[in-house]
Amino acid sequence: MAEKRILMLVGDFVEDYEVMVPFQALQMVGYLVHAVCPDKKSGESVRTAVHDFEGDQTYSEKPGHNFTLNATFATIRVEDYDALVIPGGRAPEYIRLNPTVIGMVQHFARANKPIAAICHGAQLLAAADVIRGKRCSAYPACGPEVRLAGGEYVEIPVHEAVVDGNLVTAPAWPAHPRWLAEFLKVLGTRVEHAELASV
Repeated sequence: MAEKRILMLVGDFVEDYEVMVPFQALQMVGYLVHAVCPDKKSGESVRTAVHDFEGDQTYSEKPGHNFTLNATFATIRVEDYDALVIPGGRAPEYIRLNPTVIGMVQHFARANKPIAAICHGAQLLAAADVIRGKRCSAYPACGPEVRLAGGEYVEIPVHEAVVDGNLVTAPAWPAHPRWLAEFLKVLGTRVEHAELASV
């Protein structure tokens, strides 16, 4: 079986967990994952932000890590990828202003390739006009954008995920176990549980 290739669209102040965890987890199960950012090259980095839920009216935001890109935005071909991942954070609100980014998202939607978006990633889906008629979760503050883009915003607990055809969405990083598990199913990956031998 040929190795599946996944494209991840990121930008400065992408949410730390929402880029780091899927980037590593999808490689762990054998996928090739390329993280790209408009106007940046392989080896350059984006800064991340940690969003946390500490009892305030919305999430708090703290400095995260530098996340190193492993592919060059200007030279990738979306046709070479089998699936798309859109992390949240502050990146989606401004990378959606890039027409090439919009075209990339539309390619995956038109080709019915798997798309996983979490938290504010829905802002990019809405801007690309690819959620019309689709059930979609997101950070609750993005609910109005989902509805205005013709999607059905689904209110679910923060640790759950929604699947609608090729689209897998979730409200925020506490949903990683469910969101990634559902994405793997859409990708056609079967994970077998094994007993770990004690040392």
